[in-house]
Amino acid sequence: VVSIPLGYFGGIGSGARRGILVKGSNFIDALAAVKTVVFDKTGTLTEGVFKVKEVAAFNGFSKDRLLEFAAAAEYRSNHPIASAILSSFAQNGGRIDTSKIFDHTEFSGKGVTARYGDRTIMVGNDKLLHHRSIAHDQCDFESTVAHIVVDGKYAGYITIGDEIKPDAVEAIQALKAQGVDHIAMLTGDNACMAEGVAKKLGLVSFYADLLPENKVSILEKLRDGRKRSEKIAFVGDGVNDSPAIARADVGVAMGALGSAAAIETADVVLMTDAPMKMAEAVSIAKRTRRIVWQN
Repeated sequence: VVSIPLGYFGGIGSGARRGILVKGSNFIDALAAVKTVVFDKTGTLTEGVFKVKEVAAFNGFSKDRLLEFAAAAEYRSNHPIASAILSSFAQNGGRIDTSKIFDHTEFSGKGVTARYGDRTIMVGNDKLLHHRSIAHDQCDFESTVAHIVVDGKYAGYITIGDEIKPDAVEAIQALKAQGVDHIAMLTGDNACMAEGVAKKLGLVSFYADLLPENKVSILEKLRDGRKRSEKIAFVGDGVNDSPAIARADVGVAMGALGSAAAIETADVVLMTDAPMKMAEAVSIAKRTRRIVWQN
């Protein structure tokens, strides 16, 4: 009788020594039965450290002015894209008069609007432009893109790059080798960029242009197509991932970079931000389960 809980304690302890915190023995069982793993892209499969790659100005605006407007609109935002724009502006010697920034409004998964002096600025993705009926020539980019609109007039765009984590491809291969037959990627980025990242990772299944609430509905669809014994894990790191982490059979948070909300909601916390830790977690769970059955 004692050997069963001791087996689970051994598995939980083994995970903890490797920086994998499992919040209970029931989640060891669930991890061992995982057949589908869904990864959020930014900060989970990619570094989440954005850098400005290109600034393209249109309709009479200069690149320097465009970067200033974008930095002013994003000044009060804590999104990684905002950090990249502000960092690039600062590196180019720019300074913002914060007393001129008013009416900052954030639209989840779309962008921001703000007043900067006597100008009304909007910085956002393609969805926001279509929603506001702003004419623009290009919709598809192979990088994350922030479009800038000044006083209702399209001013240009800024492309921002993000690198895939060194062990992401290895992690996906390891999960497949452990019998996980479906691995998918979710992202708020456009389909063109998502496809490029998915190809580099060796993923067939990906879902793009998603708002935070869409991630939950994708999980629901994946669950409907599975047997009850086949569990689904979701791996994410941000505040926006918390609903999906809560909805999955096994919610996994990347602890090193992850938000407090995601870590609080998760069933499993990976203390480092390495995707390979997810493959390790499944391996430990399967080994623990075998030992428990032996006992």
